Amino acid sequence: MHVETAPAVIGRIAAAVRERPGGAIAFDADGTLWSGDVGDDFFHSVLASGRVEAAARVAMRALAEVHGVRAPEGGAKLGAALFEAYREGRVPEDSFCEMVAYVCAGWTTGEVEVFAAEVVARSRVSERTHAETARIVDWARRERVEAFVVSASPFAVVVQAARPLGFGVENVLAVTPVLADGRVAADVHRPIPYGEGKVTRLAERLGARPLYAAFGDNRFDIPLLRAAEIAVAVRPKRRLLERAAEVPGMVEMR
Repeated sequence: MHVETAPAVIGRIAAAVRERPGGAIAFDADGTLWSGDVGDDFFHSVLASGRVEAAARVAMRALAEVHGVRAPEGGAKLGAALFEAYREGRVPEDSFCEMVAYVCAGWTTGEVEVFAAEVVARSRVSERTHAETARIVDWARRERVEAFVVSASPFAVVVQAARPLGFGVENVLAVTPVLADGRVAADVHRPIPYGEGKVTRLAERLGARPLYAAFGDNRFDIPLLRAAEIAVAVRPKRRLLERAAEVPGMVEMR
């Protein structure tokens, strides 16, 4: 895998646009558009708030039982135990991502949106933006090339984090909880945008339009990277570097 600058990547995308107008580009969020993980920021903030309602606790306890995780009493302690089990590899990453999206089950959609905005502001996500990917986003906006964020973090917090970069709600594909009477339910819409689910969710929006380029940093971005004409690794994690051969032609952007 060789290194390319952002201007070089832009040049390749521009050439693809000229050849096949009407396509789009796609970005993973955490680790690609910004450093850190807004899903983790959101999850730990919910636990710290002390508001983990009964519906969430029931679903979280069921997840703990499936994976043999000791389930302490209290929503915050239960969430912390599941997070630790996930970090140790005892809870699958996709299942954990689903839980992060439904941890606020019982909240109204308005409450979730306000809370997500507060999390993004408090976590200073705007200060964590990667300059090289922001440069691609800015170019796409100027050239009217549609850009999507495809993330396994919760929809509400990704929307708030991506908004300063110019992404509208309609161009954010993230883990979306089921709603019941205006409140979050302890379930999510599947497949979530994780692994192959990223490709599935994006294809629902693109149809037959070309995906010029995809940007990611971790192994679960591999299906999305493989689906693009130009695959770009952004500050790649070890887990992506170890499997780089699965994405022929992938470049690392600096």
